[in-house]
Order: sequence, then C-alpha cells, then structure tokens
Amino acid sequence: MKYNQLGESALHVSEICLGTMTFGQQNTITQAHQQLDYAIAQGVNFIDAAEMYPVPVQESTQGLTETYIGEWLVRQQRDKLIIATKIAGPGRGFRWLRDGKQAIDRKNIEQAVDASLKRLQTDYIDLYQIHWPDRYVPRFGETEYDPNKERETVPIVEQLTVFADLIKAGKIRYLGLSNETPWGVSEFSHIAQQHGLPKVVSIQNAYNLINRVFDSALAETSRRENVGLLAYSPLGFGLLSGKYLNGIPEGTRLKLFQGFGGRYRKPNVEQAVAAYVEIARAHNLKPSAVALAFVRSRWFVTSTIIGATTLEQLQENLESVNVILDSAILAEIDAVHARYPSPAP
Repeated sequence: MKYNQLGESALHVSEICLGTMTFGQQNTITQAHQQLDYAIAQGVNFIDAAEMYPVPVQESTQGLTETYIGEWLVRQQRDKLIIATKIAGPGRGFRWLRDGKQAIDRKNIEQAVDASLKRLQTDYIDLYQIHWPDRYVPRFGETEYDPNKERETVPIVEQLTVFADLIKAGKIRYLGLSNETPWGVSEFSHIAQQHGLPKVVSIQNAYNLINRVFDSALAETSRRENVGLLAYSPLGFGLLSGKYLNGIPEGTRLKLFQGFGGRYRKPNVEQAVAAYVEIARAHNLKPSAVALAFVRSRWFVTSTIIGATTLEQLQENLESVNVILDSAILAEIDAVHARYPSPAP
C-alpha cells in the first residue's frame, strides 16, 4: 500500500480509501467491522463516511454508518487512522434532518459536526467535507448548468469562517469539498487565501472509466490549487466489474433499489463497459482490477474510494493495488474512451 499527501495537509492517506455507504443498509454492524478490520490489516488508513449514510438515504437509517464506525473506532489506535465524513447540503428535500434546513451555515455546520463526533465516538474528524455545494450546481449525473435553478446561498467566506472556528476548537483538522466544480474549488481556495481562512485540501468527485469528466478543467484546477481528488465510484456503481453485462444479478444494488444509480443508465454505457471488460480479459486481468488500477494511476488522484457489500469483494478490490497498467493497456483504454467518451458523467 502506498500513501499520498492529501493536498497541503499534514495527512498521508492510503492510496485506497474504504468507503462505507453500505454500512447500516446492506451491511450489518458485524459485517462492517469485519471489513474495517480487514482493510486496516491490508494497510488502509483512510475511512470515508457521511452523515447521510447509508445509501439509499432514509430517515430510519440515517447516521447508522457513522454509528457502526464509532463502535469500531473506540477500540482502535485513533492517531493511526484518518477519518473523513461529510455534511449534507441543501436542495435534497430531507425534511427530517435539522427540520429540513441544511444550509451550510453556522447553526447547521456546528450541529452536524457535533452529531457526527458523537456517532463516531471520537474527539475530532480528520477531514470534514461539504457533501455537495450550498449553492445550486448540476450534480449526481446532471450535465447542464441552468441559471434558473439558482437559489439563495451562504457566502463561501461565511462557510469558511465557521470551519476555521471548528478547526481552532480541535473538532476538525482539515476541510474538503465533494461534488464540486472548477469554479467552486477556485473560489474556496482564493477566498481562503484572501481572508486567512482554512484552505480546502481535497475534492471528492466521481471518477471512473465511464466518467472521466475530471480529466479536463477539474484536473487543471486540482493541480493549480493543489487539491487532490478522492475518486468515488471507481467501478461505476459496480458496472465496471462486468457483473451486469448479462442482466442484473440478485442481491446487487441495482436489483435491490429500483431506480437507483440513474447516472449509469445512459446511452453507450453498456457498450463502453463491455469494451473495457474485454480489454481486461484479453490481458488475463479481472475487470475490477483494471478499472481500479486505471483510477489509481491518474496523476491527480490522491486516493481511490472503494466500497463492498461482501468481504470477498473487498479482498478483490484491495488486491488491485498489485496491478500496474502498462502503456499498451492504457492505449487500449484510451481507444475505447475515444469511441465512448464519458458515457456516464
């Protein structure tokens, strides 16, 4: 396992991060702890959660993921682990969370941080992320910006001021963004510099073989602002494992939660997935290993967030760190990308 510096922070995170959004929905607390134990034994030191998890989001299960992690975390050497979680933003209609008011303002931030700390049973959060922007932006598969959808928003300087206070209080160490845009990353960075406020150190966005939107403007922004990518959904909701090419297997998320994962049900997705799976098999590699190795190989990726519903899946995903793609395979991948450029943005 390799470890990379997270932006301009003092954190060095494992190149694989354990994502936990299935804990409390598809995984019991026993299964969650087995995954955590195994991942740490393999060198993973980075665990990612969110106050909204597990997914799909429901009032009855919200917060269980952090609770499961907390029950495990109290038995660990805390300073050896990097725990990340997120605050939910406005616009999703979660009326049961903070009375339906999820603006990224002082009241909500402080309540969300304190609630996460309690569930996680820890005194501090290493990386606290804004799950999606307070302002309107296209998100979760939307591709067009519509000015008519703009809404009242908390100024970025006000958001950063609250986070600065929480960092000073020792409740969080560093700040990250998620589902952000090039403009958003730049604004957060520039406003922080102008006002002497905490600079964001990471951005957590979707990135995989069928969603390479990050390759262009976001990649430039990442480099110039020194904000590394924490790549989520590296297997494209599991599609890039190849398991959906012959139908939807029982027990999978697409089978259990009808209508979920809509960003991956678009034209040319199946054709692109089939082509990438063919490349893997031609080189006697597992499709999941090729997909994960590709994400890990990108210069702007600090850590690749993997998730699993079984220990066997987790073991397979972690074994991908031993796969290094040579120039020939990368050329084949680029040829497929030229035919089907980011069919699932």
